[in-house]
Amino acid sequence: MPQTLTVEQAARVFSTPGAYADEDRFHAATALLRREEPFPWVEVEGYPSFWAVTRHADVYDISTHHQAWRNEPRSVLIPLEVEAQQKQLVDVKSLVQIDDPKHRKMRDVTADWFKPRALARLEQRIASLAAKAVDRMADLGGSCDFATEIAMPFPLEVILSLLGLPDSDYPRMLKLTQEVFGTADAELARGAGSEAYGQALFEFAGYFSELVAERKAHPTDDLASVIANASVDGEPMELIDQLSYYMIIATAGHDTTSASIAGGVRALTEHPEQLAMLRERPDLIPKAVEEIIRWVTPVKAFMRTAATPYDVGGRHFEPGDAVLLSYWSANRDETVFDDPARFDVTREPNRHLAFGFGAHYCLGAVLARMEIKALLTELLPRLRSISLAGPPQLSEAVFVGGLKHLPLAYDVSGG
Repeated sequence: MPQTLTVEQAARVFSTPGAYADEDRFHAATALLRREEPFPWVEVEGYPSFWAVTRHADVYDISTHHQAWRNEPRSVLIPLEVEAQQKQLVDVKSLVQIDDPKHRKMRDVTADWFKPRALARLEQRIASLAAKAVDRMADLGGSCDFATEIAMPFPLEVILSLLGLPDSDYPRMLKLTQEVFGTADAELARGAGSEAYGQALFEFAGYFSELVAERKAHPTDDLASVIANASVDGEPMELIDQLSYYMIIATAGHDTTSASIAGGVRALTEHPEQLAMLRERPDLIPKAVEEIIRWVTPVKAFMRTAATPYDVGGRHFEPGDAVLLSYWSANRDETVFDDPARFDVTREPNRHLAFGFGAHYCLGAVLARMEIKALLTELLPRLRSISLAGPPQLSEAVFVGGLKHLPLAYDVSGG
């Protein structure tokens, strides 16, 4: 990145998918902004315009005042063409896109399922799937694309177990998840243009419509049945809301965790002293999980719109002003994290905002932590050596992103 980078040039990274695939470029740009202009105006052709929020304190402030800052009309940054196509074809709003009071009522439908006590019943299943993942590494003979062959299957298998879906549906769910989140990446997208994105959404809707009908007719003890038979305000949940629920669990619940797992293993590979410390002190795994989540920050940003006049960080906003909360920038804020560009499995405190905060705090945060912890707990005792076998490749995505390829060479013992 040029040394003479201007604030305007730096601000463009937020609406440039390729910038998210170049970590050095993104972090250099956002470090400059935090110093010189923490609320830059971002205007890039093909995308909505907005004020970016780059500092930890300001992202936290806006996140904890959900009445003053609303998710609607836009909670996610996507190209204007894709946004218009989505509204025209399948105008599905998920939990991350709606506001109270509906948001709270919808969230309450499954909230109990994601509490630590409830998820404890999945602990053995998650441990078993983690062992299966590391066994797969051993079977692959000492080299693999960790992102596609290990990090992606493991959390998706957990989500399928939670929903009560068969393993045979794994390839379809993986493909649709990548197509929905990878619209800006030529390798992951179904095709060029907004029409291909709409087709992926339609296919998701069709799959889950069939699931609703099946679970209403034959309810079972799984999360899919809870959603299919849920009531809101004493009335059956509308089909469009059920579809949005399934889609956010199947996509965000899988894609974000797989990105964290792949990014975490890469970080440990590139920081052998941290890997050695973690192997010697497995009691540090919980702290390592938090540092991995901070380091990767798979959900890069959400958007909010001011509902009232609001002052934050020395900047005044009027109703209708749109902001982008940059979690990736906030999680590298020098005023909050000591040497934020250092990967440190002993970091404490670790006040990262990777799960958001306030009313929209990630519903699946406990589950994500459980999955990352389970994989590290299984992998570390069996790992004799590990190194990069090629250049890692990040996806081009302005919303949810991470490694799409991570070639590794390793020595892992059999199960």
